[in-house]
Amino acid sequence: MQPQILVLREGTDQSQGKPQLISNINACQLVVDAVRTTLGPRGMDKLIVDHNGKAVISNDGATIMKLLDIVHPAAKTLVDIAKSQDAEVGDGTTSVVILAGELLKRLKPFIEEGVHPRIIVRAVRTASWLAVDRVKELSVRIDNKSPDEQRELLRKCAATAMSSKLIHQQKDHFSKMVVDAVLSLDAPLLPLDMIGIKKVSGGALEDSFLVAGVAFKKTFSYAGFEMQPKSYDNCKIALLNIELELKAERDNAEVRVDNVKEYQKVVDAEWQILYEKLAAIHASGANVVLSKLPIGDVATQYFADRDMFCAGRVAEEDMRRTQRACGGAVLSSARDVRRAELGACRHFTERQVGGDRYNIFTGCPAAKTCTLVLRGGAEQFLEETERSLHDAIMIVRRTIKNDAVVAGGGAIDMEVSKHLREYSKGVAGKEQLLLAAAARAFEAIPRQLCDNAGFDATNLLNKLRQKHHQGEVWYGVDIQREDIADNFANCVWEPAVVKVNAVTAACEAAAQILLVDETIKNVKGGDAPPQMPGRGRGRPRMG
Repeated sequence: MQPQILVLREGTDQSQGKPQLISNINACQLVVDAVRTTLGPRGMDKLIVDHNGKAVISNDGATIMKLLDIVHPAAKTLVDIAKSQDAEVGDGTTSVVILAGELLKRLKPFIEEGVHPRIIVRAVRTASWLAVDRVKELSVRIDNKSPDEQRELLRKCAATAMSSKLIHQQKDHFSKMVVDAVLSLDAPLLPLDMIGIKKVSGGALEDSFLVAGVAFKKTFSYAGFEMQPKSYDNCKIALLNIELELKAERDNAEVRVDNVKEYQKVVDAEWQILYEKLAAIHASGANVVLSKLPIGDVATQYFADRDMFCAGRVAEEDMRRTQRACGGAVLSSARDVRRAELGACRHFTERQVGGDRYNIFTGCPAAKTCTLVLRGGAEQFLEETERSLHDAIMIVRRTIKNDAVVAGGGAIDMEVSKHLREYSKGVAGKEQLLLAAAARAFEAIPRQLCDNAGFDATNLLNKLRQKHHQGEVWYGVDIQREDIADNFANCVWEPAVVKVNAVTAACEAAAQILLVDETIKNVKGGDAPPQMPGRGRGRPRMG
């Protein structure tokens, strides 16, 4: 009898073969079922409570996937593709997960019947490039448009991205804000970090507004602050990383003096150092002083007496955006503040927004920036509004860079499905069946849109197949009228890059999962099963 050879640590979990592959596909199906109902304008929301008890309400696929604490190694692939879709284009995160899951579901019977995974993966890759080619072929380029026409196109794309979000009732209001925000950035980079989003509880969603500059919440302030001017034109801004207050002695500091006069000298020296710093800042000609570190009551009163505005403990992100927008440098010393190192803006004001006061800088010369100030009731509602606007902003940026659009509402998915089905009829062998299965998988998006809206999916999909067979490439699901319609004419548009990215990522993820035939889970160092102690020589038998 051959002795057993142990290569892996004892307790290592090893599973392989066809059952292992089926198990991976089933795990992915469970993940897809978690986000399936969030797709489209009539999608439902998910309430997820994390281990700290914080509740998040969202119907954004990427947010839900990040918050789900998924431990299954194969199912984590779906989380990765949702994150990559969110980072690359910002929208279509639910679609990409549903598409990957549906591909695996349609191809699972072939695995069970013994078709080799390599043949299936080859068919998936073929379906991927056929679908991408078809999307690119059908996409409509928006070239040589006037600025007004381009703005309208971007607004329609932003409205489509928001139609499935919590704020879809206010999509006209927000789509204008989002387009104005993105178009106010420096082309061609359109840096995302130059759009600030601030949330203020209270008020209605329609009270949200766009600031064409930098805005941040008023920081903690000391006595004397109310005497400072709250508005300047053509002001100079000093950006500091200095503490402007009398410092408390450190715990281990020791100053030995033998009379009161010596002690008074120490105190006077401290005050003198502070006043020298304040005088240097005033002499530089700055009207507004911002510091990352605290500005104490003495400094606040000093600036107020000289008609200067100050704010201490300014957040790092707000400081960086102010510096990039207004110019200047963040100074670590007040000894040599030169006029050239100061920032500038055309107008500064402090304004009441809800229960908070905001410092607003407009007319910034160095870089174009903007801030969206969001109003709304609950905190979770504001957070979901911010996520929705992030998706819309990403879509508008992508549309400016890749100005080709396709019709949404399942129209492009039905057309890709029809294209794959027709192509498969000209292919011999097993690949014909596999491509036909992939074609059925692409119908998952319009089917799910119908299911989430409570429509008869079978009936509407049959109508769509008939229309696409007649050459009506832009027919998709019309949620408003519970029927099918020409979604391109109805201005339900999305950038072609969203669909291309979704198809590529979904097919890659499906191929990756299908090629895994063995899972080996290593035990942690301390997780090995305990060994029974052996009996040493002369050791008595226990019990």
